[in-house]
Amino acid sequence: MKYDRWNLRPPGTGAARAELEGAGLPPLCAAVLCARGVDTAPQASAFLAHGSDLLYDPFLMRDMDRAVARIDQALRNQETIAVYGDYDVDGITSTCLLTQFLRSLGGQVVSYIPDRIQEGYGLNNQAVERLHQQGVTLIVTVDCGITATKEVEYAQSLGVDVVITDHHQCKETLPQAVAVVDPRRPDCPYPFPDLAGVGVALKVAMALTPAHLRVQVLAQYGELAAIGTVADVMLLQGENRALVHQGLEQLAHTARPGLQSLLRETGCPRGQTPSTVTVGYGLAPRINAAGRMEQAGVALELLLTDDPQRGEELAQQLCQLNRLRQAIELEIFQHCDQLLTHTPALAGPAIVLAGDGWHQGVIGIVASRLAEKYACPVFMISLDGDKGKGSCRSFGGFNLFAALEQCAPLLDGYGGHELAAGFSIRRDNIPAFRSALARLVQDYAGHQPMESTLDVDCEIPHCSLLSTQEVEALSLLEPFGSGNPKPVFLLRSVCVLSHTDVGGGRHLKLKLRRDGVVMDAIFFSANSASCQLENGQRLDIVFSLQINHFRGNRTVQLQLCDLRPAPTRSQLERTLFHRLRAGESLSPWEASLMLPQRRDFAQLWRYLEQLCAAGPAQAPMDQLVRQATRCLSGHRSWGKALVCLHVMDDRGLIQVVVEEQLATVRLCRPREKVDLEQAEMMRRLRHDSRRI
Repeated sequence: MKYDRWNLRPPGTGAARAELEGAGLPPLCAAVLCARGVDTAPQASAFLAHGSDLLYDPFLMRDMDRAVARIDQALRNQETIAVYGDYDVDGITSTCLLTQFLRSLGGQVVSYIPDRIQEGYGLNNQAVERLHQQGVTLIVTVDCGITATKEVEYAQSLGVDVVITDHHQCKETLPQAVAVVDPRRPDCPYPFPDLAGVGVALKVAMALTPAHLRVQVLAQYGELAAIGTVADVMLLQGENRALVHQGLEQLAHTARPGLQSLLRETGCPRGQTPSTVTVGYGLAPRINAAGRMEQAGVALELLLTDDPQRGEELAQQLCQLNRLRQAIELEIFQHCDQLLTHTPALAGPAIVLAGDGWHQGVIGIVASRLAEKYACPVFMISLDGDKGKGSCRSFGGFNLFAALEQCAPLLDGYGGHELAAGFSIRRDNIPAFRSALARLVQDYAGHQPMESTLDVDCEIPHCSLLSTQEVEALSLLEPFGSGNPKPVFLLRSVCVLSHTDVGGGRHLKLKLRRDGVVMDAIFFSANSASCQLENGQRLDIVFSLQINHFRGNRTVQLQLCDLRPAPTRSQLERTLFHRLRAGESLSPWEASLMLPQRRDFAQLWRYLEQLCAAGPAQAPMDQLVRQATRCLSGHRSWGKALVCLHVMDDRGLIQVVVEEQLATVRLCRPREKVDLEQAEMMRRLRHDSRRI
């Protein structure tokens, strides 16, 4: 198993699903939304909305009026403006957006992205000095600046004004800039605090535009907002959902030659609307590679260029940088993995690793991979002499920004989000930092090991639901991402018909069967040896759904997230019976296994009449149930036999007393007719079997 635990969401009520289906949603979509708490037609309509009417007035943001006034002044006076960004995808798209927009207004604009290794994240005094020498009198930050208190003071001492636009967490003291535009400011009344840095930059551009023309700004720059928002793993609900949905549609017909070339490299042809997966795993890593490998300017030029030939050259260059990044990342990951394997004491409750000369541009990705593998927060530090620069990734919802705040006396600086952050630290402080984080994580986890969990939206009751029509209808829920993940489903007791390693043994392809339906499945980063599979074996699987296009044919494919051996039928049915007796609900498929029919009761009654012909009968409980299963029609079901005995006892037809696994059965023969369907267990089974 890849995950320690599968967390199957409560399914919601049948009435709620019926309401959503009545509003026009297909069954799988309705089931997913109900499981996620969106269980009324108005709620579903609001959740699925993605029109431009969801976009809020940019002037609802604190200091937006001051930012616009200062930028307007600079434009009127032909001052030189610097757009100062960050070297990740969000920062690069933000820089491109605001640079292009201000130039379209006639502004004298230069763009600046600091070198990841030499300068690090955010504003720095050396960069401010260089920009001052170039005649810059206004710096507008994008996707950075919210913690740059000293750097803003230095800029002011040179006569350079600073307008900060950012979306990162704020510290107690804000920089004394001309304006500080950040929806996460504690005093900011903006209704949606989860914008990406590029979302905030877009809002600045819209604020600088007359209200009736703002839709044109969205049409011109929406694709950049979509890329940056998806790449920064922002919440894809509300305003972000609208921005990303419209931006992805614009990407299909982008006029930017560099993006056209980069989309071709990801296998997305012109005219086809890319998914968030294409952006997150295709475009974003290539754009990010430039900043990680200290060449953010390559990615910025790719987004800005109007020359198709230059766009193609830059796209090829980004792909080469990405391959180099992958090689360096793999080398560091393997080194750290071996270190943790041979030194188990380092592996938790928080992993803090430091290495001389580790490439600062890739340690964040390595931290992500280690966090996933070792199920705990990971802090990676690249050392240079007595100083270190770190990158960290969360696990299990642990708040990194809050943790770094509590460790601030040990740090030279820090910033970021709850789930991903950066920091700088002295080499001598690393042992104390490791100890402090261990205590914080232990307190957060209740001094228990953290578990890797997978949220599962709903169980598939019957494989007839896995049609191409139903799977294609799941696109109604897109765009998928943070806050709206791709739906994950559960199928129990599927039979392995065949399995083959593909991709040089890195992935696993399977043919599976249940309910008479044969299904194709793919399990990435797994193979037959690691899964220990055999043909004929039964599995429980969790998966997402996709349509596979091959030679003009469209078929459903299951993309596995995890699998585990299924219990035997008798083991499963015994477990389900105990859950029934405890009052737990069953899934529709589980209920169908346990629900007896009228003829089952009749056949069992005839057997019990023979067994008790001479009076009360005694037998070991297992033997009694085994004999009872042989009386039932169809499959010999332990579950149905147990339910029949329990219901007949509950309704007074028989009396079953069990002492030390020895069962005594007595026929009661009531005078009045007994309605077995009124037994509580039968009512619950009928209810559960109809839930989807």
